[in-house]
Amino acid sequence: MRALLSRAIGGPEILEMTEVADPAPGSGQVVVAVKACAINYPDVLIIEDKYQFKPQRPFAPGGEIAGTIAALGEGVTGWAIGDRVIGMIGHGGLAEQVLVEASKLYRLPEGRGFAQGSAMMLTYATTIHALLDRGRLQAGQTLLVLGAAGGVGLAAIELGKAFGATVVAAVSSEEKAAAAKAAGADSVIVYPRAPFDKGQSKALAEQFKAAVGKGGADVIYDPVGGDYAEPALRSIAWEGRYLVVGFPAGIPKLPLNLTLLKSCDVCGVFWGAFAARDPAANQAHVDHLFRLWAEGKIAPRVTRTFAFEDGGDAIATMAARGAIGKLVVEVG
Repeated sequence: MRALLSRAIGGPEILEMTEVADPAPGSGQVVVAVKACAINYPDVLIIEDKYQFKPQRPFAPGGEIAGTIAALGEGVTGWAIGDRVIGMIGHGGLAEQVLVEASKLYRLPEGRGFAQGSAMMLTYATTIHALLDRGRLQAGQTLLVLGAAGGVGLAAIELGKAFGATVVAAVSSEEKAAAAKAAGADSVIVYPRAPFDKGQSKALAEQFKAAVGKGGADVIYDPVGGDYAEPALRSIAWEGRYLVVGFPAGIPKLPLNLTLLKSCDVCGVFWGAFAARDPAANQAHVDHLFRLWAEGKIAPRVTRTFAFEDGGDAIATMAARGAIGKLVVEVG
């Protein structure tokens, strides 16, 4: 089979398309014939050895797949060859076949394509955990979403609306503003590109405050970081919750006096660790997501697809923060 491999630390331009042996399933495992692999920001980091997990090389990036079961290992029940599945695998998805623990598979609903299925789990599962468990979002509250046109940003808009919140989306261009509005945001602001000096940071804080209203944002969803974090925090409500999701703009340093003045919480969001530590709670969230998907209240927005040979270009597009919605590599 073919796989797009990382053999050395570096960017997507040094990934190599290589013939490797077909995988054989062990006990409790299945082989999935990959049809589609969604690209996420961890794929940018993992090939540069900047992610929390550092797989042994060579490895294929790609942690989110959809495909069909090609082989079953010993002891696997509830699945059959040919079943359509979604899998969260950490890495390995940019390959024609991949080994997956059967317990980590989800059934792809009828009527849903492989590209959309591959784009479902990471963004929405991260976001429902963030908003409900960490953010304690309630109907009638105000949710401010940074980076609102990316995969997790659009998921936050949709889920925020599904949970009854007023959603203010913050983006960096008019094109992204249109995507946020289409996803259901109540209002949208376009912020300038960082870096910011002190005056620009203050002006952005005022822009956020005006957008969320006098009471402030009850929950702030931040998958961006960098110079955007402090201005956003300054717009938080009394006892608000600031959700730390990611850092494509850099890791910020927040002035902690702001947390005292607003009696607010700064909450880390690490969905992978949550899912591993509390699989029952995670499964309840996943079930909730599939119900919302069936009801049409959420829908992964795949805005661009790439051929398997161009998988590195998909990762480069993500690295350049040029993605609106989800990018998907069509493998099979």
